[in-house]
Amino acid sequence: MKNIIVTGCHGQLGIAINRLLGGDPAYHLINSDVVGDDCTNLDITDVDRVLAMAREAKPYAIVNCAAYTAVDAAESHLDLNYKINAIGPRNLAIAARETGAKLVHISTDYVFPGDSEKPLTEFDPTGPKSVYGITKLAGEHFVEEFADRYFIIRTAWLYGDGKNFVKTMLRLAETHDAVSVVNDQFGSPTSAAELARAIAYLLPSDNYGLFHGTCEGSTEWSSFAKEIFRIAGKTTVVNPVSTEEYTKLVPAQAPRPHYSILDNYMFRLTTDHVYRDWHEALEIYMKESGYSAD
Repeated sequence: MKNIIVTGCHGQLGIAINRLLGGDPAYHLINSDVVGDDCTNLDITDVDRVLAMAREAKPYAIVNCAAYTAVDAAESHLDLNYKINAIGPRNLAIAARETGAKLVHISTDYVFPGDSEKPLTEFDPTGPKSVYGITKLAGEHFVEEFADRYFIIRTAWLYGDGKNFVKTMLRLAETHDAVSVVNDQFGSPTSAAELARAIAYLLPSDNYGLFHGTCEGSTEWSSFAKEIFRIAGKTTVVNPVSTEEYTKLVPAQAPRPHYSILDNYMFRLTTDHVYRDWHEALEIYMKESGYSAD
C-alpha cells in the first residue's frame, strides 16, 4: 500500500481526493491540514515540520490541495499569501525530493493576465495581476526548482463540497426572486470530482510537468448561474451585468480575469484522459449533492 500525503484535506479538492482514493486498496491517505482534529495537523509553511512528516510517512506522493484562496483579502495580506502559496509548495517540493515522492501541486488561472482572446495553453506567457496570482505563480516556480518528479495542474472555477459559486447561487435563490451576475468574465466551471479523477489518472504515471485541468467547454458567470437554477428547478431570474456594474454594487480589491478559459492542451497531447463537459459534470455534482430537481 502506497502512502499519499494530502494537504488541505478539508478543502473542496481535498475532500474529492478522499472520496475517490480513500477506498482504493492501492493507497493509504495521510490527510493533513492546519485545522480540524480528523487529520494530522501540518503547517506547510514550516519546512522542518513538513520534512519530519515526509521522513516518517515515506510517501509515494504528496498531493498539495492547500492554498490561500481569498482573492480580495490577499491584496492586503502579502506575507501570508507568499507563505502559504509559495513557501508552502517550496517546502513540500523539498520534502518530495528528499523522500523520492511524486508531488502534485494545484495552481490557478490567475497566473495569467486574464485578457486573452483564445483558450490558454500551458505554453502561453503568464502575467498575474493580483497578489493571489503572483504568489501562486511563485509556488509553481518553487515546485519546478526543487521537486524532481512533479505534476503542476492549473484549474479554474472549482466547485465541490465546500464554499463555492453553486452553493452561493442556491442560497441566494432561497431569498431572492432575481440576482445580478457578471456576464463578461469567461471560464470553465470545474467539478472537484473531475479534477480528482485527473489527479488519480496522472499519479501512477511518469508523465511529469505542467498541465491545465478544467472541465471541457466554457461559459460566463451569468449563464453558469442560469444552468444551476435550471437543474435545481429554481425560478430565480438572473440579471446579467458587466464587471464594472457589479463592482459598483460589490466593490472588489483584486482584479478578476476577463478571460480564464484554460485549454487542457498537455492532457490532449500526452494522455488519453478526457475531462467531462462542464454541463455534464455540473449535473452529476448537483444530483449527487441533492440539489437537482430531478
